[in-house]
Amino acid sequence: MTESILMRKLTFEEIQSNHLSLNELKALKRSPIIALADDIRSLHNVGALFRTADGINLEKLYLCGITATPPRTEIRKTSLGAERAVPWKYEKNALQTITSLKKEGVQIVALEHTDQSVDYREADYRFPCCLLIGNEYEGLQTPLVEQADIAIEIPMMGIKQSLNVSVAFGIALYEMFRHMQLRENE
Repeated sequence: MTESILMRKLTFEEIQSNHLSLNELKALKRSPIIALADDIRSLHNVGALFRTADGINLEKLYLCGITATPPRTEIRKTSLGAERAVPWKYEKNALQTITSLKKEGVQIVALEHTDQSVDYREADYRFPCCLLIGNEYEGLQTPLVEQADIAIEIPMMGIKQSLNVSVAFGIALYEMFRHMQLRENE
């Protein structure tokens, strides 16, 4: 019979000691994943996007349309300062930004229900890629969807057809990151 060892929660200091400083992080190579958030209404959702983007060392976050930008107390409250670690840029016109990224060879991935959407776990991600997310109620604007190379969706088993935008962003982004890591390890 094996002896059970009790699990111990790490202290804040122990967790912090295992993480890089902001300067050390800025010196690292970033993930070849970009994200574009268009017309996100909630400042708390924007903060959550920054926090998730920081988790995978995102290359860049584009904030477009009516999406709020730092510095804002509401963004910082949710991001816990991650907006200082993630490279970001405000671009009024999301479509122009997508067009520029495509010219640079970036795969455009729309997180949206379309007639050609595939399960986010089964998509053929090519790197570098850019994940597009849209408004909490309307989703992505049609012209943005039309520019996407692929569309992905998260299967929903209940009565709702979608998750909160920041939750869906986290799920999709970490799956893309997992695919990237698998390719790097081949």
